Amino acid sequence: MARLFRAATLAAVALWAAGSAAAQQPAARTAGSYMNLSFVGLTDFGWSTEPDVGALQLGDHDPHVRGFSIPNAELALDGTVDPHFKGFSNIVYKLDPKGETGVELEEAYFLTTSLPANLQLKGGQFFAEFGRQNAQHPHAWAFADEPLVLARMFGPDGLRSQGVRLSWLAPTSWYAEAMVGVFNSAGGTTYSFRSDESSDIHGGVPIERAVRTPGDFLIVPRVATSFDLTATQTLLVGFSGAFGPNNSGPDAGTQVYGADLYWKWKSVRAHQGFPFVSFQAEALARRYGAAQREASVDPTITLPAETLRDRGAYAQVLWGMKPLLVAGLRGEFANGDDASFDSELRAARYRVSPNVTWYPSEFSKVRVQYNYDHRQGLGADHSVWMQVEFLLGAHAAHKF
Repeated sequence: MARLFRAATLAAVALWAAGSAAAQQPAARTAGSYMNLSFVGLTDFGWSTEPDVGALQLGDHDPHVRGFSIPNAELALDGTVDPHFKGFSNIVYKLDPKGETGVELEEAYFLTTSLPANLQLKGGQFFAEFGRQNAQHPHAWAFADEPLVLARMFGPDGLRSQGVRLSWLAPTSWYAEAMVGVFNSAGGTTYSFRSDESSDIHGGVPIERAVRTPGDFLIVPRVATSFDLTATQTLLVGFSGAFGPNNSGPDAGTQVYGADLYWKWKSVRAHQGFPFVSFQAEALARRYGAAQREASVDPTITLPAETLRDRGAYAQVLWGMKPLLVAGLRGEFANGDDASFDSELRAARYRVSPNVTWYPSEFSKVRVQYNYDHRQGLGADHSVWMQVEFLLGAHAAHKF
């Protein structure tokens, strides 16, 4: 009996200790928690009549040399954190024109999932939701390179920074959303604002500009709505802005305005999403308030205070002819008004790009694209690019 009593006592103590330890542990994740892990690789091969391919291809993830390029290989992780948050990170590897490997933390942010009143908060490092393409990763692009106007307004890396974004989904029968982002305005990925590369725009010596007031942050508002025109046609329209300081002077500022449109038709007898026709267009305009400044190329020259105005647009149409085969055509231009600093990056240019993309499966694609480029004062150039992409793992769905 004594042995039985002692064994029962020891068992009770063990059960009490286990329960006490469990009570001290953090709450378990809810059922259905998940994490996607994926890797996407892009390889480009091609030729251009312009030996300095980087003078034509301004995007950081565009082809940059005659021959082979690996402009983007990304490791992405996304998943549920708990009942209140989702998390996402995107780490990019790339080879520069000399074959040296570069690594960057492109995005790392959280998303709330349980705020009231259809509100959602996003915070961390991420692409600003300006227009259609700025927030897309290169593997989601319909063409092998970035549109000229986006590279001109936002630089080679696109508009992204550290900050927060609050969005509100309107309680309507159709999609309608309003959002506003607040970001740091400094760094290479805020090209039109307090970027160290801003002298490419205004021609002066960039000044050191600290964050003194809320007006020294970058503000990016956007409104967008989408609705079905018919049972087979959908239309999405959006308007965006980006407002913040630049470092041409202590009180200088920049405003970028944008409008975008997306239309898609898909047959009622569609198989695997084909056939379809889609049309996408974006137009952007920039007012860059440049202060009186010392010229970066010659300290004896003082450039006057002026407003630098630039504008540009692109339009692209995709035709999904039959399952896994898509033909595309894009036309685009960018130009700027005359100014005291004559920058090549503000000169007028336009481009026409037809392409064909074949999808062997949902995890790979092969694309061939031709570019006809015309630059003011330099004439025409011709380029042909082949792009191969592969996807490993489960990648999160892209926004419509």
